[in-house]
Amino acid sequence: MLSDWVILTVAAGYLGTLFGIAYYGDKRADAGRSVIANPYIYTLSIAVYCTAWTFYGSVGRAVTTGVGFLPIYLGPTLMAAGWWLVLRKIIRISKAHRITSIADFIASRYGKSALLGGLVTFIAVIGILPYISLQLKAVSTSYLVVKHYPDLVMPGRSVEALWQDTALYVALLMAAFTILFGTRHIDATERHEGMVAAIAVESMVKLTAFVTVGAFVTFGVYDGLGDIFTRAAGNPRLAAMMTLEGTDPANWLTLTFLSMLAIIFLPRQFQVAVVENVNESHVRKAVWLFPLYLLIINLFVLPLAFGGVLHFPAGVVDPDTFVLTLPMAERQSALTLFVFIGGLSAATGMLIVATIALSTMVCNDLMMPALLRIPVLGLSGRKDLTGLLLGIRRGTIVLVLLLGYSYFRLIGESYALVTIGLVSFCAAAQFAPAILLGIYWKGATRVGAVAGLSGGFLVWAYSLLLPAFARSGWIPISFVEQGPFGIELLKPYALFGLQGLDLITHSVLWSMLVNVALLVGGSLLSRQSVVERVQSNLFVDVFRSEHATQEALFWRGTATVSELKRLVARFVGERRADADFAAHAQRHGESLDELRRADPGLVAYAERLLAGAIGASSARVMVSTVMQGEAPGIEEVMEILDETSQVREYSHRLEQKSRELERATEELRAANERLKELDQMKDDFVSMVSHELRTPLTSIRAFTEILRDNPDVDSTQRQEFLGVVAKETERLSRLVNDVLDLTKIESGRMEWNRERADLRPVLDAAVSAVSHLFEQRGIELVTEHPNAPAIGIVDADRITQVIINLLSNAAKFCKPNEGKIVVRLTAHEDGLYVAVIDNGRGIPPDNVPHVFDKFYQAGGDPQEKPGGSGLGLTICERIVRHHGGRIWVESELGRGTTVTFVLPSVDAAEKAASA
Repeated sequence: MLSDWVILTVAAGYLGTLFGIAYYGDKRADAGRSVIANPYIYTLSIAVYCTAWTFYGSVGRAVTTGVGFLPIYLGPTLMAAGWWLVLRKIIRISKAHRITSIADFIASRYGKSALLGGLVTFIAVIGILPYISLQLKAVSTSYLVVKHYPDLVMPGRSVEALWQDTALYVALLMAAFTILFGTRHIDATERHEGMVAAIAVESMVKLTAFVTVGAFVTFGVYDGLGDIFTRAAGNPRLAAMMTLEGTDPANWLTLTFLSMLAIIFLPRQFQVAVVENVNESHVRKAVWLFPLYLLIINLFVLPLAFGGVLHFPAGVVDPDTFVLTLPMAERQSALTLFVFIGGLSAATGMLIVATIALSTMVCNDLMMPALLRIPVLGLSGRKDLTGLLLGIRRGTIVLVLLLGYSYFRLIGESYALVTIGLVSFCAAAQFAPAILLGIYWKGATRVGAVAGLSGGFLVWAYSLLLPAFARSGWIPISFVEQGPFGIELLKPYALFGLQGLDLITHSVLWSMLVNVALLVGGSLLSRQSVVERVQSNLFVDVFRSEHATQEALFWRGTATVSELKRLVARFVGERRADADFAAHAQRHGESLDELRRADPGLVAYAERLLAGAIGASSARVMVSTVMQGEAPGIEEVMEILDETSQVREYSHRLEQKSRELERATEELRAANERLKELDQMKDDFVSMVSHELRTPLTSIRAFTEILRDNPDVDSTQRQEFLGVVAKETERLSRLVNDVLDLTKIESGRMEWNRERADLRPVLDAAVSAVSHLFEQRGIELVTEHPNAPAIGIVDADRITQVIINLLSNAAKFCKPNEGKIVVRLTAHEDGLYVAVIDNGRGIPPDNVPHVFDKFYQAGGDPQEKPGGSGLGLTICERIVRHHGGRIWVESELGRGTTVTFVLPSVDAAEKAASA
């Protein structure tokens, strides 16, 4: 057996190691050498998303729903694709305003509202209690299972005495551990670098443990994936788990949607992804690295589920414990203990981060705003409030964990692990509309946010939380089955008669509908305050606004530097306050002395420092206690904002005009270069034409002078000379005609006669025109075209000219009496293809790109001088391009050449002609 002292010693040693890592991380941070300033640690900290729900509950859910466990991980994967746009903006806003929590973020966006911050905190605490109870249940259950090793004993559902309940001691142990982890001091940045380092280590431990047990079951207990899946396919129950049959599409969509929101808006996820982020560029790597983590940790979920069902066919073992009971059944004590530590990592990571986040929210957004507004407490006069802040946070940690334990005692046994987690997911989803609309829509108001959050939370509590109490026997079950007071339209699982949806989908649909409707409607019907208006500009335009300039508009009173510094020191300590004020002075080139009045910019800076320690709304209250004078009215603030906006708009227009001028200059420069290029091309063209004309003219003149000066040349030689003259004359005529054709095409003076025509007779006519050339050279010519008409809108004469040119060129490349040329016409949906294929000597690869250049001649038989003008393929390319087609060459030395051109299909051609 694994005795209690062995299990507890290993667990205590592991938790002590984590504390050592956290302590080391904090020390390094204090020394200015952060251990978490890399994207891998950041990504692993986000993996706190994978809690005991993942470690134990995914296998349990796979047993009951097959692949139904996947949406919980598909959602974050989909959301990660948009992190660079959404998460990065939230991080940028949070850094600019020293946001300490998700409650602080929402409160700050909507006018630094203490009411809104308190409401978000209340929703977060109530909504996350089920999730905390899930972790306590998982750790307690896993401990009770492991302590009976090697016997498989499932914990009973009977309620134990309080002092005998393992979950209570787990809650108290986690409270003490979390206090040591995250509330040893107050940090103005509200980051816990040591905690993040420890969470990253925990993420690796739970991943390694889960993959190890999965690999052991798959390749140790069974003979690999093929074996286990083959056995599962032979089991009707398991075979159904491998398909989507019976899967509820609405439930899949709901779970995917919920998990997309949860990965950012669960308080613990907001804490690690936003508050604890040290560099927004780390998001770029997390975009792909975090989905990879999710993929790896889910690789063995189905094999473990199959293995558990096959190993325990009687069904006496809880599927949520398969990860533990499978190695126990195989008498693997070391592996069992390692898996227990992995599950402990998954649970403790969530508990630590969640309770730290909630304690910060309760302190900054619930308790401090209330306490600072009670004059009788005299907090505004106390010199040092750090002890009070730490006391509130530590007390909150204990209270939250005990409340989570109470939920576990009252309700937790009524649900599986996954269902408990989904209840909290639904609660966290209520924060999404206020945040997402708040960072993209300036018109969202505090009234709308309060209405939306309140309405959505009440629907969630009515449709999920209260029914949980009913199912556990704490309120009458008739509330669920018949509705309150017997009103069926108000049944929590079938509100207003909506039936056929699972309880999670039903709650999400109604709560999000109410939330968004009230948020938008309330915003449209209400007016923003001065602070709201400025904050909305700062949040929405965070990437292009100067936030310090606009924040300074709030403060028109006076305060001395010493008063502000003393105020900040009461919450963050004198040494930190002195350092922060000195850094501000250095950045602005100022010298701060005790008598100098603080300007509005310094006041706004002091407020942001306080916001990092006590939250935005409390910081506003505290700064107002040292300010003398009145805050500006809305008309004055809006006038300044309008002036600022006008200046910014004018600057934007000047910048736009400057860019347009730069573009115009660049276009003129490019046009000038093009003119130079065209002028050079003209000179080159004239030079080439002159050269090409001179060659045949020289031959004609030479042979004509021979005949003139030697009248006694015999008749045979005379006929030979006259033949050369005639041949060169033909060559000269072709050259002149080609030059004229090319000039007409390029100048736009060519007359085109395009009409519907079948390309088959066009092809036949071209073949007939050159057939004598092929007969003379003994070259085989094969024609291939479809039986059905190949209709295009073409100039038949010009296309005939193209085909003749291509056939003539092909004949030059083939050896006499050995050559073979195939001309092939094919019709496809995207156009009509004509290919001329020869088995000649081919074209060198370096020359292929130049075959359509003017006067380029690849040459046919190397023993013969070129007989063409060098313009044939150029003209072909221009004709094909004018028809909206394209032409290209493929060639291989020694294997032949293929020239292909494609013309638009008749439908495409008609559309082009009508355009």
